[in-house]
Amino acid sequence: MVKEPGKSTLADKIDRLFHVVRRPDREPYSNEEVAKACREATGESFSTTYLWQLRTGRRDNPTKRHLEALAQFFGVPPAYFFDDEQSTKIAEELALLGALRDAGVRDLALRAVTLSADGLDTISDMVDAIARREAGRSGPKKEG
Repeated sequence: MVKEPGKSTLADKIDRLFHVVRRPDREPYSNEEVAKACREATGESFSTTYLWQLRTGRRDNPTKRHLEALAQFFGVPPAYFFDDEQSTKIAEELALLGALRDAGVRDLALRAVTLSADGLDTISDMVDAIARREAGRSGPKKEG
């Protein structure tokens, strides 16, 4: 099956949830944890292998109840799986919420609320510069 440009597959959407929605200790959920919760929610068969197949695109036609169980587990509306625009918006909101769980990020965001537009631009420039510097540290060594 060929993916249309700009379209997310079901596997992309499920995998994105695993990357964005985290346990309270900020570790990702395992396929086993999610499959077990979905089994308990639906009372139907929902194996770790089946979830892995959905997540990797090897299977792409789950039942409505399976999608509802996944949506419930990850705290998203079932529409997340059907509407690309909705899924992108929801994923961005979840990423923001995930970032705000970090006390340092939350503290910085709360302090930034009172800044002027110029102050926010300055902070944004500083964050960009630090991110580039840190990316350079962990990136491949440059030949010079």
